[in-house]
Amino acid sequence: MAENVITSNDELLKNIKTLLWGSTVKEDVFKRWAQGFSFSVDEPTALVQREGGPCAVIAPVQAFILKQLLPEGDVVTWKAIEVDKCDQLLVKAMVEIISQAADTQDPKYSVVYTNHSNVCASSKEASDPKSAESMVNSAEDTSESSQTSKTQVTEQTPLESEVFHSQLRILTTNSIDDVENLFTEQIGMLKDQYGVLLLLYTVICTKGISGICSEMSDPTEPMIDSTYGYGSQSLINLMLTGRAVSHVWDHDQDIGGLKLRGIDKQNTVGFLALLEHLRYCEVGTFLKSPSHSIWVLGSETHLTVLFSTEKRLVSPETPAEQARRIFKRFDPEGNNFISANLLQDVLAELGLVADAEYVDIMRKKLDNENLGIILLASFMDEFFPEERCMCPDTFVLYHYNGLQRSNPENRVKYHKGQAVLLECTVKCIMDSNPMLTVLQTKWPRIEIQWDIERNPSLN
Repeated sequence: MAENVITSNDELLKNIKTLLWGSTVKEDVFKRWAQGFSFSVDEPTALVQREGGPCAVIAPVQAFILKQLLPEGDVVTWKAIEVDKCDQLLVKAMVEIISQAADTQDPKYSVVYTNHSNVCASSKEASDPKSAESMVNSAEDTSESSQTSKTQVTEQTPLESEVFHSQLRILTTNSIDDVENLFTEQIGMLKDQYGVLLLLYTVICTKGISGICSEMSDPTEPMIDSTYGYGSQSLINLMLTGRAVSHVWDHDQDIGGLKLRGIDKQNTVGFLALLEHLRYCEVGTFLKSPSHSIWVLGSETHLTVLFSTEKRLVSPETPAEQARRIFKRFDPEGNNFISANLLQDVLAELGLVADAEYVDIMRKKLDNENLGIILLASFMDEFFPEERCMCPDTFVLYHYNGLQRSNPENRVKYHKGQAVLLECTVKCIMDSNPMLTVLQTKWPRIEIQWDIERNPSLN
C-alpha cells in the first residue's frame, strides 16, 4: 500500500467520538447505528436499514449506488444483478463519498477499521508498506490472538460502544485505489455489525476534525442526535457533498454579520426537504438540480431516495437558473426582491452590462414607482424573458425507503410512480400527503400515481 501508516491514534478517535456522539454515548442510540451494509432479498441493489438513525449514512450510499446504476438501463433489469456486482457497486459508492471528503490539494485517505477485521498489521509492516492484499494476508496470523481478546471482552461485558471504540484503528494512504482495493478485500467487514459506523468514521477521519468544525455552524452540537439518533444536516451534507456545512442553500450567506455556510457548487446527487414548504429551510438550486437525477428526500426524522432514468430532469444550469440563483444571493431573506441599489452588483455578477449610466436607466425601469426595490419577477422578465423548459411534462420516478417496516409487507423495493406536470401553477399543500408536498418543492405543478396505489412513506 502506497505510503501507508497504521496507528491507533487514540486522540483523533476520541475527538471523532465526541464530534459524533457528544460527551456520552447513549447505548440504545449506538445499537441502532451498529449495523452493516446489507442488500434486500427483494431488490438486490437496495440497501436495508434495520433501525431508525443510520439513514444519514445509508441513504447517501444508496444514492451513489444508484448513480452507477442509472446508465445500466431499465430498473427492472437490476433485479438480475449478481451479489458480486452489488458488492462492487457498494464499494465504489463508499469510495466516491470518501474521495469527495478528502483535501483536493493534498488528498490523504484514512480508513477506520476494528482490530478484529484482519486489516491489522504489526509495527514492522507499518514501516515496510505492502499492498492491501498482502497486509490482509499477513494479518490472518493474528486471528488467534484476536479471538482470545474477544473472549476476554465477553467476560468483562463492558458497554458495546466502549468495546467498539477500544477496537478502532486507522490506516492512512495517499491512494484512493488502495482504499477501493482494501474495501473490496474486506467487504465482509463492511457488511458486518459495524460497517455503517466504520464508513462514517472513515469519512470524518479523511475529512479531518478541523475541516469539519470550520464548516459546521455549531461544532459543539453532536452530529448524531442523542435522543432520537438521527444525523444532523451537517452529517448529511458531509456524506452527500464532502462538506459538513449546516445549511442547504446555495453559497454562504451573511445574516446580520453572521456567516452561514451553504452548498458551494452543483452536487452529484440532490436533496429535497419536506420542511421547506414551511420555510424552516431553503434548498438551493445546487441540490435541487444535481448533475444526476437522484435526490435524497428529508422528512422530519428520516431520509429516503428519489430517482429517475429520465435524463431530461437534470441538465447544466441554464442562464436563467444562474440569474435566479445569483439574484437570491442578494436576497438572503427570501423575499423575492432586492434593494434597487444592489442591481449593479447583480448585473456585474452575471457578466451583464453594469456601467453606471445603463444601470441607472434599468433601475428606473424596473422600479418605476420608486419604491427602492426590484422584484425578482420583473428582473427575470427583463433580462431572461423566454427560456424554454427542458423538463418533460410526463416522466417516471422511483422511490426507495430502506426501513423494512416502512415498505408494504416489510419488503424493501423500489416503488414506481408516473408523474405529470399540470398546466395549473397553483400548488395545493396537503399535510396528509407529505410525498407530494416534498416533490412540489422541486416541481410545483406535479401530480403522481404510484404503483402500490398509495403514497410511499417518507418515514
